[in-house]
Amino acid sequence: MIDRAKLFAALRKRESGVFGTSLTKGQVEGIERILDEAGDMEVEKLAYILATAYHETGRTMQPVREAFAKSDEQAIARLENAWKKGKLKWVKTPYWRPDADGKAWFGRGYVQITHKANYQRLSPIAGVDLVADPDMALDPRIAAKILVCGMAGGLFTGKSLADYLPGDYVGARKIVNGTDRAKTIAGYARSFEKALRASYTPEPLVLVERAEKEPSAAPEPAPRPVTTSPKGIEAIIKAIIDLIVKIITSMKGKRK
Repeated sequence: MIDRAKLFAALRKRESGVFGTSLTKGQVEGIERILDEAGDMEVEKLAYILATAYHETGRTMQPVREAFAKSDEQAIARLENAWKKGKLKWVKTPYWRPDADGKAWFGRGYVQITHKANYQRLSPIAGVDLVADPDMALDPRIAAKILVCGMAGGLFTGKSLADYLPGDYVGARKIVNGTDRAKTIAGYARSFEKALRASYTPEPLVLVERAEKEPSAAPEPAPRPVTTSPKGIEAIIKAIIDLIVKIITSMKGKRK
């Protein structure tokens, strides 16, 4: 069980390597939101989720638009400018350009999902129709659900947390984005892991008193078999014979 006060205290230490000596309100709220969504997930997996959010959101721990734009229009303009300058060589089709409905499918969230098909595919996870309103991916609660469920379920690239963790923070980058900044994010994950481990407290032990067993009643002794000595048998036989003789004598007397 994570003691959140201890976690934030650990993250505020300079040696934590991520936030320095302070966290903003937004950073705290973002971390808590992710912790709420992740539940009792294994430490290394949770550490990597937090590290990914830390990197993808520019350390804010809040959902962002791609290119860290403040508006849809700014995101479109920044991506278009970068593409024209040849900085997005991997992009074949400018996915940020508004479609016939005026909607733009650039990245949004803790892990920026792009392209209309991905917004549609992740709508059931989000619990809302992201195609109808793509900006819903910026809602902190929805973004946290997409982040955690997407990484745990391999919904972004087909690779999931279980494919790499525990054990391979560098390879785990393939869950989201190939090998881009893989070693850097692995370093963040180790820092988060250290803070998480320092904040875990064991579950309280519940002592169950054993009820003293009441002494069970002693079983009743089995009846002892009745035995008769030879002399006793002779006496019984004689008594029976005497009884028979009396009966016969009595019957003769009645006939006279």
